Amino acid sequence: MTTHTHDHTTTGNAPEHPARLQWAQLAPDVYKAMVRLDAAARKGVDPTLLELVKIRASQINHCAFCLDMHSKDALAAGESVERIVQLSAWEESQHFYTEKELAAIRLTEAVTVLTDGFVQDEVYAEAEKHFEEAELAQLIAAITVINAWNRFGVTARLTPGHYTPGDIKH
Repeated sequence: MTTHTHDHTTTGNAPEHPARLQWAQLAPDVYKAMVRLDAAARKGVDPTLLELVKIRASQINHCAFCLDMHSKDALAAGESVERIVQLSAWEESQHFYTEKELAAIRLTEAVTVLTDGFVQDEVYAEAEKHFEEAELAQLIAAITVINAWNRFGVTARLTPGHYTPGDIKH
């Protein structure tokens, strides 16, 4: 990951903050293991659904770097701007998503937030209705992995805005 800076004198935007820590370069074995874990977790999960899950978890965790990456990946894969924009208010705009996607979004929120200390039975039961057992296991793994990526991104304050779809992904 290289850090670039924008010329803010011409854009009028606030200055770009530098990353706090280039963790991937400093802990390369951990980064490589995360990339392998991410690849394993995505197997058998619909790519469109996967990007929605990654975007929603990243919204909740305020990971600007991952929001930038996964919004761009979703758009490059053919996802609509409308569905990406509405994702932060999905409860008010459920008609943009399938029942299966809604079950995955609810599960993503439950696994990401864990304010009650557990994933509610009704959320899990709804996910079970829409996913085969193996697919559900993979989805839970994918949700867990994006949460881990978010925590690296937020803590290291990785700078958003420079990702191009097709770059090294997580």
